[in-house]
Amino acid sequence: MSNKEKIIKLLDSVPEYKMGYVLAYVQGLTADEEADDIFCEKMVQDYLNDPDPEKEEGIPLEECRKEWGLD
Repeated sequence: MSNKEKIIKLLDSVPEYKMGYVLAYVQGLTADEEADDIFCEKMVQDYLNDPDPEKEEGIPLEECRKEWGLD
């Protein structure tokens, strides 16, 4: 029996409420990594080409925590 056949057979014993986990895992395994890389590269380029002069201005962690109500 092939691995694929074993997986398909095991699916019969997976409860319906866990099928979402199985689906998410399999989708992750079959995701198009090249498309992900292209998307991430575009995000980086968009950031680098952003004319906003404040884009690299940092905010202290304590200030963020206070603003978000995490203190």
